[in-house]
Amino acid sequence: MFLRRLIPAACLSMAAVLSACTALPASAPPVAASAQAESNKRNALAFYEQFFNQHDLSAAQRYVADDYRQHNPRVANGRAAFVAAFTQIFARYPQRRSTVHRAIAEGDLVALHVHTVTGEGDRGMAIVDIFRFDREGKIVEHWDVMQAVPEKTASGNGMF
Repeated sequence: MFLRRLIPAACLSMAAVLSACTALPASAPPVAASAQAESNKRNALAFYEQFFNQHDLSAAQRYVADDYRQHNPRVANGRAAFVAAFTQIFARYPQRRSTVHRAIAEGDLVALHVHTVTGEGDRGMAIVDIFRFDREGKIVEHWDVMQAVPEKTASGNGMF
């Protein structure tokens, strides 16, 4: 009985909300990315190439803020801690490389869909890195999600 009384009220409320919305015409042009978002995307891609592929640790000085906030549980906050962590990783895996398959920028955020391998024969990791940039175009915050690339998938679709 309670649901019978609740559902019509919920539908009426939803109808009111939906009627207040204005639909975009089917021919509406896509929203253009801001110049700052595009600049941030270029910076994220340049940083990835220099730091992660060329193993140029000095790229952190150019692209990462000193007070950088890290959300990866294995790396501490700050640019120096980030560089220290990857100094060890690059020493252990000198052939480590990353291929960026997608880059998405919105506002002060950039998301990269990446395939990282440690060397020949490694299937690697599928990674989504999310960076937040400051007004000067430096990375001030980072989140990531990582998943091992399997030999095969249930769907038959690849990770990239």
